[in-house]
Amino acid sequence: MKVLVSGGGGQLACELQRTCPADVTLESMPIEALDVTDAGKVEGTLKRIKPDAVINTAAYTAVDAAESDEITARSVNRCGAEHLARTCGEIDARFIQISTDFVFDGDSTVAWRPEDRVNPLSVYGRTKLEGELAVNDILGGDALIVRTAWLYGAHGSNFVKTMLKLMRERGAVRVVDDQVGTPTWANSLGVALWCMLERGLRGVHHWTDDGQASWHDFALAIATMGSEIGMLEKMPDVEPVPGSEFPTPARRPAFSVLDCTQTRAALAGTDCIPCVHWRENLATMLWELHSA
Repeated sequence: MKVLVSGGGGQLACELQRTCPADVTLESMPIEALDVTDAGKVEGTLKRIKPDAVINTAAYTAVDAAESDEITARSVNRCGAEHLARTCGEIDARFIQISTDFVFDGDSTVAWRPEDRVNPLSVYGRTKLEGELAVNDILGGDALIVRTAWLYGAHGSNFVKTMLKLMRERGAVRVVDDQVGTPTWANSLGVALWCMLERGLRGVHHWTDDGQASWHDFALAIATMGSEIGMLEKMPDVEPVPGSEFPTPARRPAFSVLDCTQTRAALAGTDCIPCVHWRENLATMLWELHSA
């Protein structure tokens, strides 16, 4: 099987490359090689490579910057997905679109199911939802849309690496404690995506690591584990604060835990690693980062 991954070089694309099954030929293409906002380049590239499947990890993820740069965010998150989906339909290739918990408004106390009402609060969330809708309009139920949340990994910029840097430099951080979601290791999602492709999943699915946390919980775990394995010289102070003390251009959902029950059931019997708690995956990633 030949699989093309857009957004090459990003944290998820790197983990897809690292976890790629032996029977898959992978073409991971950075924006320099495949600009998803360019319909002609997308069509030409896909028709030249003729992949059996395309996984779209390309995204405009600067949540706050998107509020003042909606045109660029939409060109990547909506139009990019549309261009890829349209050409996949023409060459009869499977298409997997990566989406986000930000399509929900956070006005819930129970985990969000794939079929729950969407109501994004930000330009980022809105343009990612527009990408979902465009893909569905073109490919219908044949496409696979996978929503995930709070992604981090050894590659690229993310919350874990930012916290480690600030903790080293300042010895103390103040972190929001009234936004709740699920930290998810990009490696975990990468493995799950290969299993979804193998099983032929379609429609909308959710995938995160197990459990839930506030950003403060997440930061405290990073501080504790980082101190224990020697990534930090001493345990930093991690102070919980309300989100109102850190006003941002984009509104965040207060509760964005995703219900992954349907996806895990659909993957039963595959070689996919069982879903584990976010703390366990965080510990594994920190060891890898520390040993690199």
